[in-house]
Amino acid sequence: MVGVTRLHRALIRIERVVAKGVASVTDVFLSYKAEDRPRVAPLVEALEEDGLSVWWDAHIGGGDDWRDTILRHLEAARVVIVVWSKRSIGPHGQFVRDEASRALKRGTYLPTLIDDVDPPLGFGETQALDLTGWKGDRADQRYRSVQSAVRKRLGMEGESPRLARPAEGRVSRRTVVIGGSAVAVAAAGAGVWFMTRPSGARADSIAVLPFANLSGDPRQAYFSDGIAEELRNALARLAGLKVVGRTSSEAVRNDDAETAAHKLGVANILTGSVRQSPSTIRVSAQLVDGRTGIERWSQNYDRAPGDTIKIQTDIAENVARALTVALAGARAAITVGGTEIAAAQDLLLKAIAKLREGNKQGVKDALSLADAALALDPNYAEAYVCKAFALNFYAGSFANETELPTYRERALEVARHALSLAPNLAIAHNALAEIYRVQLNLRAADVEYKRALQLTPGEAETARDYAQFAAKLGRKAESRRFSEQAMVLDPLNPESYRARYMVLIGNRSLEEAADFSKSVERTSPKMFRWPFELGWCLLALDRVDEARHYFAMAPSALGEAFLAAHSRDKPGLDRAMDIFRKDFGDAASYQYAQIYAEFGDKERALAALVRGWEIRDSGLAWMKVDPYLDPLRSDRRFQAIVDRIDFPT
Repeated sequence: MVGVTRLHRALIRIERVVAKGVASVTDVFLSYKAEDRPRVAPLVEALEEDGLSVWWDAHIGGGDDWRDTILRHLEAARVVIVVWSKRSIGPHGQFVRDEASRALKRGTYLPTLIDDVDPPLGFGETQALDLTGWKGDRADQRYRSVQSAVRKRLGMEGESPRLARPAEGRVSRRTVVIGGSAVAVAAAGAGVWFMTRPSGARADSIAVLPFANLSGDPRQAYFSDGIAEELRNALARLAGLKVVGRTSSEAVRNDDAETAAHKLGVANILTGSVRQSPSTIRVSAQLVDGRTGIERWSQNYDRAPGDTIKIQTDIAENVARALTVALAGARAAITVGGTEIAAAQDLLLKAIAKLREGNKQGVKDALSLADAALALDPNYAEAYVCKAFALNFYAGSFANETELPTYRERALEVARHALSLAPNLAIAHNALAEIYRVQLNLRAADVEYKRALQLTPGEAETARDYAQFAAKLGRKAESRRFSEQAMVLDPLNPESYRARYMVLIGNRSLEEAADFSKSVERTSPKMFRWPFELGWCLLALDRVDEARHYFAMAPSALGEAFLAAHSRDKPGLDRAMDIFRKDFGDAASYQYAQIYAEFGDKERALAALVRGWEIRDSGLAWMKVDPYLDPLRSDRRFQAIVDRIDFPT
């Protein structure tokens, strides 16, 4: 079936042929390097959507004399958009320069940039319009500038361009990925991966960039981002693929494929766009070789909105095939834990978006939306996972002492039910591991983390969670290995570097942890998100002035309490502890134990640990490796608490 948009463009072309005659039909001629075709296709589509006729070499027929055809349309066009890129300014861009020269002579030359480059010598007199990072959004001011310049050249300034009607909201399934008891941090932006990078990207590595939202409505961005996240999760389930995490992928959303691949250290980039209307969804996807920028596979899908699941599955299978990943059982791996009900998908994506807000009302809304999804599909395992994360997060962040046991028990029950529906759903194992961890059931958590790693060995979030967990258990080599893997798989995510720091603390490599942190702060300050924790480390090293500096970057009563305890300032300690207790009550029992141990008050420190065990304060998982508790280790009462926790070996 011909889509409404495509039919409309065809009618525009017919009307212009009738009105003007064939020789003058073309408004715009597009000059570009052939390898950039996937990157310029959105520009063609956007201009045609705005009622302009565009000729580019994709229109050349099989029997055409291509040189004569190009020349005829180049000479007939009233505007020649010349797309300058890394390729077109290079040694193999002679055709583009020739076409630009003819356009200059005729006064039809309109330069645009899709890479951060300068036009070749002789072509820089006219100000180039910047489309670097643009992926097809017609509401983007960069595109509006190009469209305005074209219309001005065509004498159409007084006419209003035809704008697409904002589409009605629809969403897609997205697997929730939330580390620990806190919602994952949003994209950090322009941070750089300063760590030592691999000498070459592995052929089995891929990043899925956020898909461009072409719906004409910014409120629909969550839908296009959701498509990309769904594909990212599906590919991570396939053995043999290393898939870059969401945060890092979103950090390079405006880069071209080669630049993104270089920043992320991957060999392949999957990108695309989504356009939806009440009756049709169009998804375009391209798999690009990150080293050459050459397209390896591409496909356009024009379907009914309810076919989103089929589109996602088809894209994932085609990517796996193009990368020669073993396809045995691929469809089962891709669709595990999902649903076939589009409305349930919509509700789950909305639930995850609410959960990532990280506030109390957002968590409550997420629970309601997840329940609504489950009412439509009671076997939707991913919706149960989202609900389990939400319950666990609420318990750890907002529940009072009365509510806490109930929310934790419900979280455990829901996560177990998700696994009963989808035993091979890795994120369900990760959710259960996190719930066991905060309840100090560390042996069970260990089993679930390892199962999640087996099912998705190329997924950053699980590697990051397990790395920190292993450090608490004293597994030094293993914790380092998985923290390094997390940095490789999610290199532009501050949480990857914070996890590395926490691993070094767990390994009791305090000097290395301090040096690492300062290196991050110096080389990539946007990645440095743990000044309080660094102050804590420096104080343990007796570097008091430095510790005070970093505590001041994240001022709190807790930092003041640690400083007062270290200097044996009892009045200062009492003042800080009074403030801290008013805010957190018994929920901060583990921190009280650290502070009193540092101050030299063993009895109060041990009493705080006992209370921490009674309420299952998850901080007790650090007991075996925490340097602040060293003064207590010779006391048999301390060892009795360690034995109760039953640490796995």
